[in-house]
Amino acid sequence: MKLSGVELRRVQMPLVAPFRTSFGTQSVRELLLLRAVTPTGEGWGECVTMAGPLYSSEYNDGAEHVLRHHLVPALLAEDDITAAKVTPLLAKFKGHRMAKGALEMAVLDAELRAHERSFAAELGSVRDSVPCGVSVGIMDTIPQLLDVVGGYLDEGYVRIKLKIEPGWDVEPVRAVRERFGDDVLLQVDANTAYTLGDAPQLARLDPFGLLLIEQPLEEEDVLGHAELARRIQTPICLDESIVSARAAADAIKLGAVQIVNIKPGRVGGYLEARRVHDVCAAHGIPVWCGGMIETGLGRAANVALASLPNFTLPGDTSASDRFYRTDITEPFVLSGGHLPVPTGPGLGVAPIPDLLDEVTSEKVWIGS
Repeated sequence: MKLSGVELRRVQMPLVAPFRTSFGTQSVRELLLLRAVTPTGEGWGECVTMAGPLYSSEYNDGAEHVLRHHLVPALLAEDDITAAKVTPLLAKFKGHRMAKGALEMAVLDAELRAHERSFAAELGSVRDSVPCGVSVGIMDTIPQLLDVVGGYLDEGYVRIKLKIEPGWDVEPVRAVRERFGDDVLLQVDANTAYTLGDAPQLARLDPFGLLLIEQPLEEEDVLGHAELARRIQTPICLDESIVSARAAADAIKLGAVQIVNIKPGRVGGYLEARRVHDVCAAHGIPVWCGGMIETGLGRAANVALASLPNFTLPGDTSASDRFYRTDITEPFVLSGGHLPVPTGPGLGVAPIPDLLDEVTSEKVWIGS
């Protein structure tokens, strides 16, 4: 398959409500979409970088620059491209996993559409729907938090994740447990907001029977997570620290992780995400699929990934209306706490042109 060119689109998607985490608040999701064009068709990719380098060192302007000037030209120079060749061909460029992952996703979508094969089938799906959790941001007050959590439980979400930070941790968790009971699957996400010195405070979460605490310490502090795991009872889940299958294997060996959140963009694409899944499965470490406030394109791919066998915990694969009043694809609608796994060729979904144009702020074509 010869790559004819790639169109980059800057997109701005208004959120239904501001989403606050320990590293900031978003009211609009600014992101970068890729359309890979080949003689036999096209495929779509979604870059999960943010407007600024807050969640990770990657961000939208940097991703666009490296795609335009390095990554896409490297693939355009090749006469035969498959998704499996993308990572080796781009290996000489250091870092930029999210940009690389978006490009691999677009190539993989084009390749699978040409062969009328779905993402789910290609990755190794074993189920036709996946259970869905929802991520709840930091709120101004506990009564507001309880109202929001209650609404999501009424909608049918099977797991609640609370964003936490110093000063907003034990009391919100206690309030949710007291209001909704011990049967609710509940976990927390710190997005690196704590240090090992906060272990006594984090240990105060142990009595609440949480599924896990996600990424409490800095991304590079794997040894600190191993020590924290010895000091608290709540299972440690790593997110930002897991940037590859090798990183997952190292963290497992060090005893730093008991559960892994797999985000395809963070590890460099869906093929590497599958390898992380396989490494964790081989070591008896359960995984779940994280979210980056994706459009329907990234959501379709995430749902396909989450249908693999070792995804045994509900992920952040929430319905489209969790974040967007209007998505750019046909919306994903929650049914019985689950989302259906797309079965059509490639992603199984495509942007609706008018809806995509409404939120597009810029288009750039990179051709050979």
